[in-house]
Amino acid sequence: MVKSNDEHLLVIRLSAMGDVAMTVPVLLALIRTHPKLQITVLTRPFFAPIFKNIPNLNVYTIDVKDKNKGILGLYRLSKELRKIPFTGVADLHNVLRTKILKVFLYGKGLPFVQIDKGRKEKKHLTTWKNKTIKPLKTTHERYADVFRQLGYSIELSPEDVLQSIQPSVSVKKYLGDQTLKTIGIAPFAAFSGKMYPSDLMEGVLKNLDNTKRYKIILFGGGAKEKEVLSQLETKYTHCDNMTAVLSFEDELCLISNLALMVSMDSGNGHLAAMFGVPTLTLWGITHPYAGFAPYGQESDHSILSDREQYPMIPTSVYGNKYPKGYKNVMYTIDPEDVVRKIETLLN
Repeated sequence: MVKSNDEHLLVIRLSAMGDVAMTVPVLLALIRTHPKLQITVLTRPFFAPIFKNIPNLNVYTIDVKDKNKGILGLYRLSKELRKIPFTGVADLHNVLRTKILKVFLYGKGLPFVQIDKGRKEKKHLTTWKNKTIKPLKTTHERYADVFRQLGYSIELSPEDVLQSIQPSVSVKKYLGDQTLKTIGIAPFAAFSGKMYPSDLMEGVLKNLDNTKRYKIILFGGGAKEKEVLSQLETKYTHCDNMTAVLSFEDELCLISNLALMVSMDSGNGHLAAMFGVPTLTLWGITHPYAGFAPYGQESDHSILSDREQYPMIPTSVYGNKYPKGYKNVMYTIDPEDVVRKIETLLN
């Protein structure tokens, strides 16, 4: 379909951080193919910096805790959005909140396409009996399908990533004059089934620290995570805990300048990948086949728990469900293997 020069899409993705970050390569691919297309992303205020360096794009924020809370709040939001001459809506979230918003916007006659999350095939992938193991469509392609249904041609390319950001004053001050290769390590995830055990992660940190070749930056959020990372920072000479040190915008700047990110199946991996930073992910009871691997990374950039010992992996899409005896699946990932892979990717 040939598109006119005054096309303006509303793109909706409200959470979570990793899912929001996964929209970036797709939006870059869309704009690369349709350079005159205008895009407004509806998301939460905290995520706005993720989209800062994308051309032709504005961010419209939603306040789900106050102004736009509940049905009345969404109706208020719809009245604001209807003042903008959108020509279509791409709902990359497809939850109750966006379904309600669809009803309020439908009277405008807008084409409104919602993502197909592939729940049925994901259920087959994660069932604990009679499992079907095969790679499913990636979330990036599911996002792209929404735009295709709206009539836009789009083909994803490894080039569809953001350029690294020139270090800000705060980031320069944080990095200092060191010349070591900088590795980011994000050891946390939303659920324990996706987290590398702390004693094994310490083995990785100790091994890397002993080489004296790397500056290791520990990423996390929240008071409990900050406390854990602060303890690691004091143990290892070349480890720095950056939790709550920088603004989120400066944190993105820092991530974009890493030599490598080591992450769980979690948001930091997607933040690094959207800048084209080599990203190593460690997988527990979840699996890349569900479609949530970081963008543009080779399959060997994922280290998986042993399915021969734990054949029911993946036991869930999000890492929140697993059968008895599967709590420690990540103990099948040897810290020395992680270190070897890190050094291979770096050198």
